[in-house]
Amino acid sequence: MEPETVDEEPNEEPAPRKLNAVEAEAFDYSVSKAGKVFISWYGKQVMILSGPKAQRFLANIAELEGEAAQLVMAKITGNFKRGNERLAKQQSR
Repeated sequence: MEPETVDEEPNEEPAPRKLNAVEAEAFDYSVSKAGKVFISWYGKQVMILSGPKAQRFLANIAELEGEAAQLVMAKITGNFKRGNERLAKQQSR
């Protein structure tokens, strides 16, 4: 038996790469007059920071942009896309 040969085009485009939240610029934040920081993910508010935590966040993110800023916001919001949000909401009642 002869081995099978696969014809590949040398200029084939690589498979599309999945974008994670950091690359897609999914996170955004806004600051209220009272100094609260509202962090949103794809337009949906996921966290509110106030007091020292808000000030520390603003100091950290002030000099960052792009992926670095996205990473800071992703880290501070934690791993909220685990699927256990509904469970936690039911238990707090």
